[in-house]
Amino acid sequence: MRLLIGVSGGIAAYKALETARLAVKAGHAVRVIQTPTSERFVGRASFAGITGAPVLTSEFDADPARGAYPGEPVPERTPISHLALVERADVYLIAPASANTIAKLAAGAADNLVTTAALAAACPIAVAPAMNNRMYLNPATQANLRILEERGVTVIPPGTGELASHGEQGVGRLAEPEELLARCTALLEASGPRSAPSGRQPAASGQQPAASGGSAGTSATWRGRRVLVTAGGTQEPIDSVRYIGNHSSGRMGYALAAEALSRGAEVTLVSANVRLEPPPGASVILVKTAAELADACARAFPASDVLLMAAAVADFRPAAPAAHKLKKTSTEAPTRIELESTEDVLTALAAQRRPAQLLVGFAAEHGEGALANGREKLERKRLDAIVVNDISRADIGFNAADNEVVILTRDGVERRVPRAAKARVAATILDELERLAAGAQEAPEASLH
Repeated sequence: MRLLIGVSGGIAAYKALETARLAVKAGHAVRVIQTPTSERFVGRASFAGITGAPVLTSEFDADPARGAYPGEPVPERTPISHLALVERADVYLIAPASANTIAKLAAGAADNLVTTAALAAACPIAVAPAMNNRMYLNPATQANLRILEERGVTVIPPGTGELASHGEQGVGRLAEPEELLARCTALLEASGPRSAPSGRQPAASGQQPAASGGSAGTSATWRGRRVLVTAGGTQEPIDSVRYIGNHSSGRMGYALAAEALSRGAEVTLVSANVRLEPPPGASVILVKTAAELADACARAFPASDVLLMAAAVADFRPAAPAAHKLKKTSTEAPTRIELESTEDVLTALAAQRRPAQLLVGFAAEHGEGALANGREKLERKRLDAIVVNDISRADIGFNAADNEVVILTRDGVERRVPRAAKARVAATILDELERLAAGAQEAPEASLH
């Protein structure tokens, strides 16, 4: 793949360095162009060192490689640099894409090398936003992103978490480098590699890339589908202050919701005690307890086509919670707390499923026997797939940005997903659901295409 990376100004530009490194390591030929502002964050020499090719920041920069990508012969004639690089590219990735750059792209502006190349592109374009959450959620930015998507540009949604501003969290983090490269690879697979031109042909101004197909959220393959996602961890009250809970941050569920939205689905997100900015476009239902989550799911499930049960629902709750705060020094302070079982939400929903519905469970297991326990739950709960992860590891799972899972499916497939950003794991899970749906000959209405 000849990958052209356009870098705009923002602290997340450091992730573009890692994206370029991963692409080169995977055997792709990479060229980089930058906006002048981006040089305030990452200099040209860093990208040149990784790619082994000159980096341009202006339409008037002379390109010593004359538009060639690493491994290609240098043309005899000097082309117009801002056209040659994108003309030869198989995929053009703009990452990070600042709010300003996104606005320029939506307006068709061409006032720097990154935006000019976008107008001249005949290859697929992917745009990866990165900015403060308020800037990202601003109606102007959201409208600009919709305009780009309508023109066939692939928008790679940002993640949620800590932002550049100290102490701030929310949506707006640039997608992880592994995710960026995976999306570009999917675009290449959907469109096919392009032959490098021997001579420059004028590119049609304003020509738009074809909308991508395939998986990993590069096209609206789930358009018209209604997806129900649960996320977070329930809290079961002991009294008016204390509760029994778990360590779930909700990141996996939120990543699944964002991925389903990027594929065109209508998403209902049942969120249990999550401190993250929900993905734009999701219909959010806030809950606290297992009973509230069960009630919300019972109401939303009948109209859903897909259920992604990522929430960590408490198995037990105090049998007699106090309506007030129990004082440690009072005579009513409990020395024991009697517990009772909560409803098995997923089993209850599976019992009333329609033939066309797809159900995915999640099994947070600890140490040995994780896969065996996962297979047992898959069968017992009558699921289409179950995602198993080992919570005994501190670097993945609860409260971590990454995850490493095994996806077990009803047709016997065991797909191992190496450690990756949760956004990438979410894309792989939805890919497996698409595969299951496509192969469901006995239930063609379950197809997500």
